[in-house]
Amino acid sequence: MTVPSRMIKSPFNVLVIVAALGYFVDIYDLILFNVIKKESLEALGLGGVNYESNEIFLFNCQMAGMLIGGLLWGILGDKKGRLSVLFGSILLYSSANIANAFAETLPQYALIRLLAGLGLAGELGAGITLVVESMSKESRGYGTMLIVTFGALGAVFASIVGKQGAAFAVIVNQWCGTSLVGWQMAYIVGGALGIFLLLLRVGTFESAMFRSVKESDVGRGNFFGLLKKRHLVRRYIFCILIGLPVWYIIGILIALCISLSTEMGIVGVQTGTAVMYAYIGLSAGDLLSGIFSQVRQSRKRVVIAFLFFSLILSTFFLFPITINLDWFYYMCFLLGAATGYWALFVTMASELFGTNIRSTVTNTVPNFVRGSVIPLTLFYKFLAELLSDFSSHPRVTSAAIVGLVSFSLAIWAIFSLRDSFHRELNYVDEL
Repeated sequence: MTVPSRMIKSPFNVLVIVAALGYFVDIYDLILFNVIKKESLEALGLGGVNYESNEIFLFNCQMAGMLIGGLLWGILGDKKGRLSVLFGSILLYSSANIANAFAETLPQYALIRLLAGLGLAGELGAGITLVVESMSKESRGYGTMLIVTFGALGAVFASIVGKQGAAFAVIVNQWCGTSLVGWQMAYIVGGALGIFLLLLRVGTFESAMFRSVKESDVGRGNFFGLLKKRHLVRRYIFCILIGLPVWYIIGILIALCISLSTEMGIVGVQTGTAVMYAYIGLSAGDLLSGIFSQVRQSRKRVVIAFLFFSLILSTFFLFPITINLDWFYYMCFLLGAATGYWALFVTMASELFGTNIRSTVTNTVPNFVRGSVIPLTLFYKFLAELLSDFSSHPRVTSAAIVGLVSFSLAIWAIFSLRDSFHRELNYVDEL
């Protein structure tokens, strides 16, 4: 297989910039539900005693969409190209978010979150695949670092828009004669950002590695072929397990922070604020992990350090020494920073597989990790109900047990994988 020897060296190139903007919008839409779920569910009469069940159900619908979408977009990226995934996924999740502003019932809300999840699943994997295949091995770590660092700030923007949605709605209502409220406006902003992003994609170009493989007779995007190869499926599962603690922290400790903080005796916690602090921390953590990885010339050692840092902080978060609101938000920031190995974890997944299956892996691995929040939250809820008769803090105890399982699997997985920092990517895997 011949691949052009000239690779992009500067991390500040059009592919990285557009991918970073795309991930920014992706994270905005991914996190937005957690920011405005209380307002939207109460507006639709879905709050009250069933609020926690409804929020978990709708969030799991979104994550189920990402599970399915990760597989579909990943295979499409290996068969048709990375750019086709970027265009199709943006169009789907943008349309879904605009439609979400006009949902009136729980089934409608659930269906739209499912479709939004399907669309959101394609953005990160396609962008990372395109960048790592187009940049030199010495600089591609900086490229993926910039994508995820900037993209994480989309959650901060979601928190701001979620809080100020009513003010935006007033302006739009005056101009257009509509009667939108804050949570509706927040969804519309997300959809509009995605449509704008489509225009920016015009300047991007396809990966030379993919073009070379496409011209050959090598099998591409064969997910089931991947599962038939023992050494590949083992590597694949380990890549997924490494990311479990990230969505344990985001999907349970942060997303369900109101229930947890109530048991801790902390009053006044707001999910949107907790999400904002966590993702500011995540952006900082992504930047630091990327720099450390380049300096140490290792992905694996930095991921190990961040995993143990996350474990220690999760323990202090659930069993605090100090109980007050400022401490709680400060811990949300630190937890976000500790999950900053997300960029490295996705980069490793992309580097550890051949060009003919790379898009499938890079799309499915992070989305299967995101989708893991479904069994994690169900396990959490089951344990909390089981422990309610035996513990004065059943939710905190349940979260601690789920976290112990998540971290144990992740630590086992990272020690089982080889480092990928110096790996050349112009190869294919036999399926």
